[in-house]
Amino acid sequence: MTYSYTVAAGFPSFPPGPSARGVLRAVPPSRPRRSAVVPAEHSGFPCPSSVSSPPAAPCASLRMFAGLVPAVLFTFVFGTWAARSRRVAKVIVPVIDILQSVPVLTFLSITVTGFIALFPGSALGLELASVFAVFTALVWNMTMAFYQSLITQSTELDEAARLMRLTRWQRFWKVDVPSGMIAQVWNGMISFGAAWFALSASETISVNGRDNGLPGVGSYVAQALDNGEGTRVALAVVVMVVMVVSVNFFFWRPVTAWAERFRTEDCELAEQPRSRFLALLRRSTVPSLLGRMARPAGERLDRAMRVLGTSPGRLHHDPVRRKRADTVFHVLYGVAVAAVLWQACTYILDNVPVGEIGHAAWLALVTYGRVMILVVFSTLVWVPVGAWIGMNPRVNRIAQPIVQVLASFPSNFLFPLAVVVLGASGISLNWGAIALMALGAQWYVLFNVIAGASSIPGDLREASDDLGLRGWLRWRKFILPAVFPSYTTGALAASGGAWNASIPGELVSYGTTTLTAVGIGTYITQATDSGDFARNFLGAVLMSVYVVVINRLLWRRLYRFAQQRCAL
Repeated sequence: MTYSYTVAAGFPSFPPGPSARGVLRAVPPSRPRRSAVVPAEHSGFPCPSSVSSPPAAPCASLRMFAGLVPAVLFTFVFGTWAARSRRVAKVIVPVIDILQSVPVLTFLSITVTGFIALFPGSALGLELASVFAVFTALVWNMTMAFYQSLITQSTELDEAARLMRLTRWQRFWKVDVPSGMIAQVWNGMISFGAAWFALSASETISVNGRDNGLPGVGSYVAQALDNGEGTRVALAVVVMVVMVVSVNFFFWRPVTAWAERFRTEDCELAEQPRSRFLALLRRSTVPSLLGRMARPAGERLDRAMRVLGTSPGRLHHDPVRRKRADTVFHVLYGVAVAAVLWQACTYILDNVPVGEIGHAAWLALVTYGRVMILVVFSTLVWVPVGAWIGMNPRVNRIAQPIVQVLASFPSNFLFPLAVVVLGASGISLNWGAIALMALGAQWYVLFNVIAGASSIPGDLREASDDLGLRGWLRWRKFILPAVFPSYTTGALAASGGAWNASIPGELVSYGTTTLTAVGIGTYITQATDSGDFARNFLGAVLMSVYVVVINRLLWRRLYRFAQQRCAL
């Protein structure tokens, strides 16, 4: 097959050679159609075997919730572990930061191969790979949000748990989870929205040159995009809107209204969030019946968990022993990290020329510039908007479904429109990619700021009114410090989401038209298309390096500042 190489205008070009192979986008003259479909009737999921009709959309919702359940369990376990252990946090938090920023698409083909090997001859492997993609899109932001809520927990709640001598199990369910419930629900919503893109990508998976399609909206859109059928894409957009609104009405809106019971303050808000579906459930006998059925098992589990002990008091460690233990930990940790880095570097150097590695690092720097522009833009625009929405329950009730729909849209659904607009306006994708990346990343800032503003105690709001705080003084002394911990979590998640969005955002296609931008996203996309795992791995490693550096220099300091100066 012959390929035509295209390089985005507006950036320096490089001659096609071994050192610049990853810079160029190899575009086949005719794109292959997605026709090889693994029947889903053998997967255990009640889904039709065709990807060519929108009725398969319920299968997508089923996969989303199948990934949400293990994500919540992972969040509770590892978020609590990191918050309660200083040494564990030094391992878990950096790892989550890296995994949050490594695009799902870079390792999706690897996980698919593993799941198919576990279930040969069955579509169950593909279904599990799709659920795993949803899980990875959900879990990192949720875990970081829960960890942030625990380390910024008020000292009053901590002292109350110790004085009441709650067991660790009781403290977790009666103090830790309720205190972070509002922020966790909002982060769950935005993570759920971001997971739609991971799901749409995982429903059309290429393994060993074969396209394996799972029934769902993502595979339906991918087929329509390949065929250049705008009508079918528009139909998929309508189906997605219906799905998102339905999930919001029957699940997220009731959960948001229910989470208000965990607000810790002396006075109530003037207007509480409401949910008609939750009101209907409260008038029915189903919740009480389920509660009576589950209560005996809950009591037995509570008694069994007493072996974990009670909430510890203030521990007094021997400084000498603690210093020795820290030294041993850091040595072992350093050796493990060095071993991993050595293996990674050896593998890359054996398969990629040194000159190309340097050029790929430059491409990652270009993408990093787009990421930081996006974060600054999201901060300037969405912090004021999010604070206004979160502090006004009436506005919150109206705006939440709208924001949820916008945030839940997979950005690739809008790629046909992006191709048309950029082509007609003459704007290079080198700049347009920032807007495409923002479609999938900016909502982290908005949702987290809304969650932080809505969780501000009402007595603090009344105190600011009584003190006559107005204008910029009110923002500087009250609103910004109150939402800053949540904003830090959201900005970090937006940064990671922007790295993820760079994979599809720096190379967009519709039918026979393909636009490319210079960046690490284009580099990884070419490596994935050609089955070049070494260059795919190099792109993921470079992303991880940039993420670690910026986390050490910026986000960790902001987290520490939020913990010490802005905790309510």
